[in-house]
Amino acid sequence: MRVFLAGASGVIGTRLIPLLRQNGHTVAGLTRTPAKAAMLNELGAQPVVCDVFDAAALTRAVVDAAPDIVIHELTDLPDDPAKIADFRERHARIRIEGTHNLVAAAREAAVARLLAQSVAWPMAPGPGQAAVDELERSVLAYGGLVLRYGQFYGPGTFHVDEPPAGPRVEIQRAAEATVAALHEPTGVLVITDEGAVRADAAVVPAAKEN
Repeated sequence: MRVFLAGASGVIGTRLIPLLRQNGHTVAGLTRTPAKAAMLNELGAQPVVCDVFDAAALTRAVVDAAPDIVIHELTDLPDDPAKIADFRERHARIRIEGTHNLVAAAREAAVARLLAQSVAWPMAPGPGQAAVDELERSVLAYGGLVLRYGQFYGPGTFHVDEPPAGPRVEIQRAAEATVAALHEPTGVLVITDEGAVRADAAVVPAAKEN
C-alpha cells in the first residue's frame, strides 16, 4: 500500500517507516521541519515538508501522494518532559485543528483507511481530554481506527531508563502493533505491553499525559 505518515519524524514515526518498508509499503512522510527531510529519506520515506495547520497545502500534499492509508501520529510535545504543561495548548490544537485538517485532506484524496494516535488513559476534565475526545470523534466519524497507546517508554521517549506507571507500551512494540493494525476495522484499539485489544469503550487506569 501507499502510506501517508503524518508525524513521520516523531518518536514513533521514525520506527514506523522501516517497519512499513519491510512489509512492502511505500511511505510519504510528513514533517513540518525541513531539516528532518534528509533523515526521513534515509529511513526509506519520501519526505513531505508541510505545516499541518496550512489546510490547503496539506490537502495538496495528501492528494499528490495518493495514499491508500493515512496514519496520524502528529503531536506537539517538548523534548523536556518538565515543560509538558507549557505545551498543553499547542498539543490540544494539533489534536483538534491538525486532525480536522488531516481528515479533510484524506477525504479530498478519497483515502480508504485512516489510523490515528490517541491515549489509553482518561485525563482530568478540561482542554486536554476535550481535545482527545474530538480527535477520536473525528477519526471514528471518518470510519477510521483510533489507536489508544499506553505511555511510551524506551529510547527517544520521556521514559528512557525506567518504564512509567501503566498503562504503558515500549515504543518499538507500539510501532509493531500499529503496522499489524493496518487492516483493522473502524473502532478503538488499545495498545499496551499486554497487547492490542479491541475496546471501543475502554476504561483504563489514569496516568500522566504522554
